[in-house]
Amino acid sequence: MLTLPASFDEIARELTVEAAHQAGLRRVVLIEEPQAAFYSWIDRHRQRWSEIVRPGQVVLVCDVGGGTTDFTLIHARPDAADGTRVAFHRIAVGDHLILGGDNLDLALAKHLEAKLGSTPLSARAWDVLLRRCRAVKEEMLGETGPDSLGIHLPGSGAKLLGGGLLVEVTRDEAERVLLDGFFPLVSPSERPVEGASGFREFGLPYAADPRVTTYLGEFLRRAARGQEAIPAEPTTGMIRPDWLLFNGGVFDSPRIRRRIVEQLELWFGKGPAESRSVASDSGNDGSAAWSLGQLAHDRLDLAVARGAAYYGMVRRGHGVRIAAGLARAYYVGLAGSPPRAVCLVPAGTEPGPEVELEREFRLRVGTPIELPIYVSATRTNDSVGAVIDVDPQQLRSLVPIRTVLKVRSGAGVDDVVPARLHARLTEIGTLELGCRQTGDDRSWRLQFDVRSAVRTDLEAHEGSGETFGFLDESVWASVQAVLQGTFGPDGTDDPEALMRRLADAIGEAKEQWSPSTLRRLWQSAFELQDGRRRSAKHEARWLNLVGYALRPGFGMALDDWRVAETWKLLQGKLIHGAAATKTESWILWRRIAGGLPAGQQQALAGPLLTQLRQFHRQSTTGRGQAASVDFGSHEAAEIWRLLGSLERLPVPQKVELGRWLIDLRDRKKVQATRGGIVWSLGRLGGRVPLYGLLNHVVPRDEAARWLDALIAESPRETGDLLTVMQLARRCDDRYRDLDDDHRTRALEWLRSGGADDGLLRLVADGGRLASEQQAQLLGDSLPLGLSLE
Repeated sequence: MLTLPASFDEIARELTVEAAHQAGLRRVVLIEEPQAAFYSWIDRHRQRWSEIVRPGQVVLVCDVGGGTTDFTLIHARPDAADGTRVAFHRIAVGDHLILGGDNLDLALAKHLEAKLGSTPLSARAWDVLLRRCRAVKEEMLGETGPDSLGIHLPGSGAKLLGGGLLVEVTRDEAERVLLDGFFPLVSPSERPVEGASGFREFGLPYAADPRVTTYLGEFLRRAARGQEAIPAEPTTGMIRPDWLLFNGGVFDSPRIRRRIVEQLELWFGKGPAESRSVASDSGNDGSAAWSLGQLAHDRLDLAVARGAAYYGMVRRGHGVRIAAGLARAYYVGLAGSPPRAVCLVPAGTEPGPEVELEREFRLRVGTPIELPIYVSATRTNDSVGAVIDVDPQQLRSLVPIRTVLKVRSGAGVDDVVPARLHARLTEIGTLELGCRQTGDDRSWRLQFDVRSAVRTDLEAHEGSGETFGFLDESVWASVQAVLQGTFGPDGTDDPEALMRRLADAIGEAKEQWSPSTLRRLWQSAFELQDGRRRSAKHEARWLNLVGYALRPGFGMALDDWRVAETWKLLQGKLIHGAAATKTESWILWRRIAGGLPAGQQQALAGPLLTQLRQFHRQSTTGRGQAASVDFGSHEAAEIWRLLGSLERLPVPQKVELGRWLIDLRDRKKVQATRGGIVWSLGRLGGRVPLYGLLNHVVPRDEAARWLDALIAESPRETGDLLTVMQLARRCDDRYRDLDDDHRTRALEWLRSGGADDGLLRLVADGGRLASEQQAQLLGDSLPLGLSLE
């Protein structure tokens, strides 16, 4: 039994199941954590729960843990058999909010850091402060917290023993920052503030508004709009809960629990004092006068685990089940303007039965397709097939379904077939989607593009790239003729002049080709792949075109598919062994490295690192077997750049590679390729990755050692300046930024080498890369309309 936030959408659930499989858990069942907490309460009261919660009443589960905030409403509907017992139905879940105890700790630590002065704490001192703030939070928000507490922070360097800091926090401060900052009493009309959170400590998209109470009010309002069984409370427009169940470590604090109770009573009125209790299952006897009852746990830290175990018994036919179909409705976008969508899977869908959309779609087989998918937590009354306007206030866009509908041999690649979409909620809690050809037995499984769901370029396919220009079909016919003349079965044109001929046909220099034109060139080149067999020159030019047309490997819809197809065709499968062909293959992989997952990057790097290890050993010690790769050749320069571009390599591997490059950069054997070595160092040790995740960044102490080695000698090339900028670039992250001394020395060195103001600004103040700098770091200009940041 795997517990997860109720707010997880289908993409997050699918990723959770995939993570379980990678961990060796082959048979899993998902259960939402607020449901598990309620199951735990039922289990504790198995003899009398029906005497406590009455038919028609609503239970609010308020779950604030270390990282997330989750709200769930459970309705006790009268059992159809006799009307005296109840059947529990989960009727609403909240949005996914990364807002919890971690945020409270961060806020208190930021407040205390500001008290110490304007200079940010070192990473070591900050870690100590953050840990202490967790303990301070628990002490200060207890029933009998101290009036003040002192926090001792360590010094650094020579002042490690005598240079520590002391900061005091008072009870009033803690209440103002934590209780009033995260759980203020707000009016029923208050809405959460939209925007971006100021917190970036862990690279997480924290909720923009820290006020948990505003999100609670918004949840109760939306829940009232999304169903008809329970009328909204007239003065607030919210569903009024009868019972409150706390879950999550934040509610270990009795003062935070009381604040939530006060907030609900402020909205809905206050019942008799004797009917409310924080510690016991009491409060709402079903009388006409409303009062908020509370359902108690004896251990908040064990409630979810106990409830998940009880749910395992329920699945075997023992105990009380909560009816919890799909929490949201899912829609497929329709072509046309204004944008509309059709309901594919209604909210409340139960596991097991398949639902099919009667509307017929026309889908092209053999080529990529993309189906826009929307989800709504508020439109819970729409039925299958309902056509609605796409209202951003009610529908949220998920990453689309992207796929290629494979066809059996003999079917036309560009055939358009009529098909219907169908869906099923699985027993483990994930959504299966598919399409079935009308009047035929052909069917295809459809999957969310879950990899894009955790990629930094997720929104790129919604940006300006796709709309930056499309070629007129008459122009495209000329382009096709050029490609056929080079790679077609009857082609006789010289491949080396291909790019010039394409520029003439398109009427633009290649740097001006739009992303849509580039991806269409990639498609055409793939269809003419047999043309690369004609000669080594043909293969080298074909590889060059494919890499240029697909760069940087992401940013356009279906780039994942294009990169995967390129990998399947080319990895380890060059036809000609000429040096120019090999060199172009390294350039291709470097150009699309951002679209390669970690495993494929490792497959590229592994054999090269083995050769480089031998070369490093022989170059530095004179011992060992000679490497089979000539690391002083033009091909080697591209190998250096490729290795530096693989940002998803494990950090220990990057550190080892960077140390080798530092040792080798001034060796006589590699002077012809020194520029590639130094360029690679900048990419390996850069403080701000171009496409990788923050956990792929080399530790700052290691980057500082590389910087020391580089600035110990005078600048020799323009590339040296660029690499030093990447190593010393300011990002305002205490875990990645170099110390002030290293940044100051880097700035002095850059000025002595004639660095322009743009490079100096990135080291001194941080900020965004200019387009020219992006091109230098990538080794290529970006296609028009695409941006790294």
